[in-house]
Amino acid sequence: MGGDCGPAEVVVGALEAAGDGLIPVLYGSPGIDTKGLALVETAGVIEMDDKPAEAVRAKPDSSLVASVRAVAAGDVDAVVSAGNTGAMLAAGLLELRRIRGVMRPAIAVPIPARRGPSVLIDAGANADARPEHVVQFATMGAVFAEEMLGIDRPEVRLLSIGEEPEKGNQLTLEAHALLAESDLNFAGNCEGRDILAGAADVVVTDGFTGNVTLKLLEGTITTLLDAFREEIAANTRGTIGGLLIRPAAHRLRKRLDPDTYGGAYLLGLRGLAVIAHGNSSHVAIANAIRLAARGVEHDVVGRLGSRLAQPAEAV
Repeated sequence: MGGDCGPAEVVVGALEAAGDGLIPVLYGSPGIDTKGLALVETAGVIEMDDKPAEAVRAKPDSSLVASVRAVAAGDVDAVVSAGNTGAMLAAGLLELRRIRGVMRPAIAVPIPARRGPSVLIDAGANADARPEHVVQFATMGAVFAEEMLGIDRPEVRLLSIGEEPEKGNQLTLEAHALLAESDLNFAGNCEGRDILAGAADVVVTDGFTGNVTLKLLEGTITTLLDAFREEIAANTRGTIGGLLIRPAAHRLRKRLDPDTYGGAYLLGLRGLAVIAHGNSSHVAIANAIRLAARGVEHDVVGRLGSRLAQPAEAV
């Protein structure tokens, strides 16, 4: 109910994702045309401009809170929402609770880098973070890269304004020192311009910086792809040339388009939650649901919990 495009777009996305053992269940207000999908009727909607913690407490039967509660109860295997991100985090902490040992959950986003997918973490769950939080984000990102992306001992870099260890704000400087002392495969700092090239298997930062970075990357990719398409259609020569490069252009768009990934995992909770963009199209919703299904198949929550419970040197 909380997405910018309205319930109808979510329904279409859910229909596209349904099949092959994947069964979407919709949580929303009575009267929605679900096109045959199951609907759990809820009361109340958490809006994008609602204060997250207050809204979760004031609207316990809203679609967002009810769907998160369904994961905790075991009624469903995962929750996907394009609603208020802060409310998803608050509901997750209240209903699912944190994995033992996790200080703060973090949003992990697969980035379509040139050398292969990498993980950006935290991409928006924690606007303010301490150095020890950043180290734990890096640990969760490394486990995610190993378990979901199949990367053996993933390389971790810290997002900063320069590669030199002495560059950055106080948080970055202190986090760098702790990461250097950790048992992670830490390779130092990286700059934002290197992320799409494949700066590291895991790029770690605080949630404020990560969210700004993510939206800048997505906006840049979308703008460039749209401008490329407009240039091709601008004249006859461009149109003819576009026909020749169409297969390559299609592959490039599919690889770089943010809708291809659809959403991001909220790691650190005792249940699987995927956060989609508020302006998600039906394509993005479908892919976010598929992303959640892959997380269930790979037992992301269980593996993360067992790995974080191990001694640090084992991670």
